[in-house]
Parts: sequence; C-alpha cells; structure tokens
Amino acid sequence: MKQSQLFTKTKKETPKDETAKSAQLLLRAGFVHKELAGVYSFLPLGLRVMNRIVGIIREEINALGGVELEMSSLQDPNIWKTTDRWSDAAIDVWFKTKLKSDAEVGLALTHEDPMTNMLRDYVSSYRDLPRFIYQFKTKYRNELRAKSGLLRTREFLMKDLYSFTTTKEGLETFYEKAATTYATIFKRVGIGDRTYRTFASGGSFSKFSDEFQTLCPAGEDTIYLAKDKSMAINKEVFNDEVLGMFKRSKDEFEEQRGIEVGNIFKLGTRYSEPLGLMFTDEQGKQQPVIMGSYGIGIGRLLATIVEMFADDKGLVWPAAVAPFDVHVVELNPKKDAAISTEANNLVRQLETSGKEVLHDDRDVSAGEKFADSDLIGIPVRMVVSERTMKAGAPETKNRTEA
Repeated sequence: MKQSQLFTKTKKETPKDETAKSAQLLLRAGFVHKELAGVYSFLPLGLRVMNRIVGIIREEINALGGVELEMSSLQDPNIWKTTDRWSDAAIDVWFKTKLKSDAEVGLALTHEDPMTNMLRDYVSSYRDLPRFIYQFKTKYRNELRAKSGLLRTREFLMKDLYSFTTTKEGLETFYEKAATTYATIFKRVGIGDRTYRTFASGGSFSKFSDEFQTLCPAGEDTIYLAKDKSMAINKEVFNDEVLGMFKRSKDEFEEQRGIEVGNIFKLGTRYSEPLGLMFTDEQGKQQPVIMGSYGIGIGRLLATIVEMFADDKGLVWPAAVAPFDVHVVELNPKKDAAISTEANNLVRQLETSGKEVLHDDRDVSAGEKFADSDLIGIPVRMVVSERTMKAGAPETKNRTEA
C-alpha cells in the first residue's frame, strides 16, 4: 500500500481528553478515530492490526474445535427475562431501544442467553454433544463512565466462545484446553510472558472464574502474583477462603496492576435449565446441558499490546500483529525517477517474498517521514534514497533499535 493513498494523517499534539497512553498514540498515529466517549472507529491501519489479532485467535479457536457463526445484535427481551437478566437491577449496562411497534429490544452485551436458546433447535440427544461455538461480535455496554481509551469502551468487538457438554467432567476437560489455548494466543500476540491466569470472581455467572491478566501499570485491576509466579489471584477474591483452597499464605504474594485481556467461566446449568436446553442421555433420561463461556475483548487486547511495547517515539508493534511487516521510506526531494523506481522495485520484491509493505511515497520532508515511521511503529524500516542507491542497498532498521 502506498502511504499517499491513506486518507488518515498523523498528529503531533496529544489528545487532551485522553489519559491512557494507548489511546493517545493510536489517535495520533491515525489508527483509530474517537466518535464519542467510549466509542472509537478503527481506521485502515487500526483495522489491519485488529484483523491480524482476529486471525490469530480464529486459528487457535478453530484448532480447539470451535465452529464460527455470527449472531444478531438485536435481542429479544423474553429470552433475557427467562434468565432474570433483562432488568437494570440484574445488568446495569443495557442499551435498550424500541421498534416502531413500541416493542422493546436490547443491544447485545453478551450472548450466553440467545446462544443457549438457539441451541434448543439443534440439540436433543447426547449424540449432538459436545459442541463448541464462537463468534467475533460487536457488543454494547452502557458504561456509566467509559475511561482509559480502548481499555473500557461502550462498543467493542469480542470473541465469545461457548461450550456445551453432557457432563461436568466434559466441561472441566474443555475448560483446561481453552485455558491452554488462551495462553498460546497471548504468547502469539507478544504478551505471553507478562500475562497470567488469575483466579477471580465469577460475577453473575458462577462463584469463581479465571481471568487472564497482563501486568501493566495502566491496568484497572489489582491482582496478587505469587513471588514464584506460579499463580495469581484477583484482589476481589484474595481472602482466607481462597488462600485456604490453594494452601497458600498472603506473604507468598506481591501486589501488581493488571489489564484483563480474557476470561473463562464455568456456567454449568445456569442458562440451560431456565431456557430448557436439554438432551436425552444414554439411559433415555432428560438432562440439562452443561455450559462454559470464554471471552477475549479484541480492542482491549490491542490497546494492551500498545501499553506494553510503545516507547517515547510512538507505537512498537510485535511482528505478528503489526499493520505491515515492512515500512519502505522513499527519500526523494528532487523527484528523481530512478529513486522512485528503486523503491517500487524493493516493494515488489518484498511483496513477492510474502511481506506486507507500506510504501511512504509522500512528498514531505525526511524528518517528517522518519517521525511518522516511528509513530506508526511497523517492525522494520527500509530507506531508499540517493545515498542508499550509491551504497547499493537500502538502509534497514528495526523499530526497536535506538
């Protein structure tokens, strides 16, 4: 892609209404556009990063046995009333609206309830199970105070996976496989060495759950990480009961700040029983399906990667999620046709070898091009200029080099 084709532009000024480093840099570098508090549009560069993260997650969830679909955003209140989750007292972040007929509908904030209801049409026997179903879907949550840029928003893309099994043992087996898959995902996107499976509250789903927390000063959560890094516990459940369960003492842990980049829940029959998702077992008896839920917020994960790697010059993308593999910067103030030809040839060679390339062909100063290259954060920069042509090779520099 030629950089001159991008309609977006970088900005020198730091947005005054953003406190999170990730939001400041993503806005300055032209990856996102702020529509209103807690709502962001993903611009071409940001969308490319988003798609690469989605691609990694899709590969791993498919390998886990997941089958992808896409469910509707508009929600039937009757389903949620059946599970006692339609009222604002039960869930205080609903976005609700009305049809022309004056019938009330909701905008999905999660999909346990409608997914369970849908499966009633397709599951009747133990032979129909297990099933592992997932989607990438925009969720809507009417947060009282959206903050920290993309770390807490009112509209966001989520990967939500749901497991449906015949037994608790089947749930436990898949749950542990999902936890291992999550660890692989976070390793692939570059934050595996700072992300810990964290014992946490189950909220409205179950007594306990597991979160995946990335250690970061910008995190909203307080967690306690064992000094030997063997386990982590969220502050919400860091108490004598939980410590006793694991036979650990408080002095074995140290306090850390974390960003929750994923979570997994054992739902059991919380939704299958009220919604009537049943199966006939091998003895001919009706049994409720056993469920689990597994989520990753894509925008929050993207912002976490920024928080972890950005430096004082701008974004620094791990190669696996960068918008492009190589940034070819053409320095050609005299509009020398030979320099442009050399740059275009280099781009073609790189693309032929499988690399995705952003070619800075703009008519701006070298200083502006280098500053923008650092801000955008593509892993490798290759410079083509009169000097490099005389030297016989482009000047190559990794973004992480000083």
